[in-house]
Amino acid sequence: MPPVQPMLAKAVKGVPDPEKFGGLSFEPKWDGFRCLLFKDGDEVELASRNTKPLTRYFPELVVAAREQLPARCVLDGEIFVALPTDGRDRLQFEVLQERIHPAESRITMLAEKTPASYVAFDLLALDDESFMDRPFSERREALTAALADLPPDGTCHLTRTSTDPAVAEEWFHQFEGAGLDGVVAKPLGAPYQPNARTMLKIKHERTADVVVAGMREHKTSTPERPLLGSLLLGMYDGGELQHVGVSASFTEARRAELWQEMQALVVPIEEHPWGRWQEFLVANPGRQPGTQSRWSAGKDLSFVPLRPERVLEVKYDAMEGRRFRHTAHFKRWRDDRDPESCGYEQLEQPVSYDLSDVLGG
Repeated sequence: MPPVQPMLAKAVKGVPDPEKFGGLSFEPKWDGFRCLLFKDGDEVELASRNTKPLTRYFPELVVAAREQLPARCVLDGEIFVALPTDGRDRLQFEVLQERIHPAESRITMLAEKTPASYVAFDLLALDDESFMDRPFSERREALTAALADLPPDGTCHLTRTSTDPAVAEEWFHQFEGAGLDGVVAKPLGAPYQPNARTMLKIKHERTADVVVAGMREHKTSTPERPLLGSLLLGMYDGGELQHVGVSASFTEARRAELWQEMQALVVPIEEHPWGRWQEFLVANPGRQPGTQSRWSAGKDLSFVPLRPERVLEVKYDAMEGRRFRHTAHFKRWRDDRDPESCGYEQLEQPVSYDLSDVLGG
């Protein structure tokens, strides 16, 4: 019964050697909402990674679980939304985020307009039997048998797996084109351990040159010791500086240094390329700095505008639309780069791949 915390993963570089772990099972890393699914007859509960209820936001998954899954089970998996992009189905995380909405009418509308799917990748219980103490090899075998009759065009899916690291390497490069996040490796002999990082995750890592266009103070900043919280980053597109994300992981000493270093670039908002955004009362799809949305209500989103003159090289994992999917990692200053040369064309484009080919394996 919920709440149950899901098993977690720790990041590693490159596909690991299975022999060092007594055997590994590899699977695609889905880019959606982690979800434990509890089913007992017609009763279905969906729980997030932090055990918060997701059930009311995905009524179509409740219906699908009743129709397609075993009568009594607890599954670990991922909720995702896939939509056609350039003729191929691809995961759409931004669209998935829109599904979390307080209004019942909007939930109903979005369930029809952008329906979600569920992909299962682990088994915690089946009928009256707990599988959490079983090794993953046994859990996977039981899960495969339990979901053997899933309709190929249904809402619920079983993720594919392989014990071959060469196949995992191929998936790592191919499946990103369908919007997936990398590869996960699970020790074949390990039990299911809630809230423990016993899995391994291999994620994409890239670099880009971006323009520093603003900064925010750290929450611990004081007048006596001002500290930088984050740098606001931009790239040029068609002559306009677009907001692409932030870089925020610094030591306290570095935060103090950067705050002082950036003072020479501070300008009035009226003289900044993003000054026109101040007139917006709510955030537009670009989520420009200083604007509000229902996700950020109550937060201080003000920022200190900086002349867009300095270029920074950052490390990032993936793009979400026109922004970095996560906080970018500061690598080094690029004083040899012209800010106007920092455009979207520098970004590596994954080879297009259809999600149906991932699910059909």
